[in-house]
Amino acid sequence: MRDRFGKWALSWPPLLYLVLFFLIPSLIMLVAAFRQPGDYGGLAPLFTIEDGQRVWQLTLDNFHRLVEEPLYIELFIKSAGYALTTTVVCLLMAYPLAWLIARSGKKYRDLLLLLVILPFWSNFLIRIYAWMIILGPQSAFTKALNLALTTLGFEPVRLLFTSFAVIVGLVYVHLPFMVLPLYANLEKHDMALLDAAQDLGANAWQRFWRVTWPLSLPGVFAGSALVFIPALGMFAIPDILGGTESIMIGNLIKQQILDTRDWPFGSVLSIMLTGGVLLIAVLGAVVARKGKARG
Repeated sequence: MRDRFGKWALSWPPLLYLVLFFLIPSLIMLVAAFRQPGDYGGLAPLFTIEDGQRVWQLTLDNFHRLVEEPLYIELFIKSAGYALTTTVVCLLMAYPLAWLIARSGKKYRDLLLLLVILPFWSNFLIRIYAWMIILGPQSAFTKALNLALTTLGFEPVRLLFTSFAVIVGLVYVHLPFMVLPLYANLEKHDMALLDAAQDLGANAWQRFWRVTWPLSLPGVFAGSALVFIPALGMFAIPDILGGTESIMIGNLIKQQILDTRDWPFGSVLSIMLTGGVLLIAVLGAVVARKGKARG
């Protein structure tokens, strides 16, 4: 009885939290997707009274608009491309860093981990505005880069308000989310396996590809999920660093909800984003399970 009470006491708070702040808002958003926009924004009444009868004001026009306009699907694909690029770049940068931290002495390991999580100590928007200054046309970095390009015979480039600036901002923000799962995985590897592979004649690349990489796949999948999913719905970074040419699906949802106040269509876009994230998460779980079964 005591063990059962302990399990319920541990499981109920997070379950209640998910119901209040995820399930109920998702249901509200789902219902709003079938409603009509109000005359002055927001939502029209759920039903009206006509001839003494209740007439429900529900419609599928918002979903038809999503299907009929290819722009929205293209924007979702574009956002997925940004998120995928961010995930790949983070993986390429985080893997050697996580390996270095995992193989460092305890004194230096703690310091390196502190440096990885140090950006979380400052405000998110301050960090993004810092990149706005770094990539601006009058910054020392941009001037030095354009001077080098013109010296080599190339045209000067613009860094701010481009897709490049968006990718830089996304990678900067999400890189720690890739480093930490990889470090947690790589730290547990048994170095005796690499020594055994070396004794059997495997070179450095073969030891990595046949031993280290398969063992690190759980960390790779976890880090990729932690980077891809929030990057897909990001709106602040494209808004600040990307300008109008590099908007993502999150910017469109924000615009529909806050600017044009078309809550029903904004809810449809949110449902599409949530469904896409859940589908990607399910596919990732299936791939990870198959990889674990093969291992």
